[in-house]
Amino acid sequence: MGDGNLVITREDTSDNVKIAVRGRMDSMNAAELGRVLEQLAKEGRIHIVLDMSLVEYLCSTGIRVILKAYKEAKAAGGTLGIAHPSECVRNVLGLVALNEMLIA
Repeated sequence: MGDGNLVITREDTSDNVKIAVRGRMDSMNAAELGRVLEQLAKEGRIHIVLDMSLVEYLCSTGIRVILKAYKEAKAAGGTLGIAHPSECVRNVLGLVALNEMLIA
């Protein structure tokens, strides 16, 4: 899946779903990740790992999409964490004090 400069791939395991995100997550394409995460919720997949090792840019809209999915997964008894954050993702989440909550 992808939209513009954002590429999203999905890998299902018995325990969780790994979503790999690559490229720039900006206000024009962050909704694509939101749609993927909403579909996971509809499927009852509540243990989600976001691999953001290849994310070059993360805007506030992208953070909002991730936080919404985090809250929904947690409310359903699940988890959502970011694995292998790129330096950009780590820096941005650090600026808004979300590193400890989101980085697995």
